[in-house]
Amino acid sequence: MDAKKLAGEKAVEFVKNDMIIGLGTGSTVYWTILKIGELAKQGLNIKGVPTSKQTEQLANELGIPLVTLSSIHQIDLTIDGADEANPEFELIKGGGGALLREKMVASISKRLVIVMDETKYVAKLGGFPLPVEITQFGWEMTSRQISALGCEPLLRQKDSIPYITDNGNYILDCHFDEIKDAHKLNQALNMIPGVVENGLFVNMADTMVIGKKDGNVDILYK
Repeated sequence: MDAKKLAGEKAVEFVKNDMIIGLGTGSTVYWTILKIGELAKQGLNIKGVPTSKQTEQLANELGIPLVTLSSIHQIDLTIDGADEANPEFELIKGGGGALLREKMVASISKRLVIVMDETKYVAKLGGFPLPVEITQFGWEMTSRQISALGCEPLLRQKDSIPYITDNGNYILDCHFDEIKDAHKLNQALNMIPGVVENGLFVNMADTMVIGKKDGNVDILYK
């Protein structure tokens, strides 16, 4: 049983006619977008706001009408994935490299629904390295300052060269043994010059849809 597909498709039940929908990025929300594309072909009237170039391309292929973030003031519902989520609804996101756009979209969403398989639901954050998007300029200095917060930052690579985000930035994958205070760490990271945004999503998600390998789906509400 594909737990990601179960969660991704289940979340579409929150989608209603005439909504503006934030379309997340990743292997679980991929199934959500496919389902929304089917419903759009059947007459569902929605507009999507993509969180990455990858998602934008998929939505265009499926015929989902899109609007730009700059043209709207509020999003009715965003459906997105997570690399980790804890019982306090705190998240680590950014494994796919889209954390800045994902957080911008989430910040103006009335509701943020997170889709994941059960392996992503953890008691404590930190098993997954925390992505931090940083400017290319002076990135070594930024990395040193981040390491002072108690982690080992590694510059993300793709094909043996630094990975570049959709926004032209680098990503540091920061290995913390355990994140004890996500709110405090979120603030501390974003105070460092050179940090564009980090992958901690605190006080943003209100619903989690968790697909399980036994075929069941758990829905948790904050």
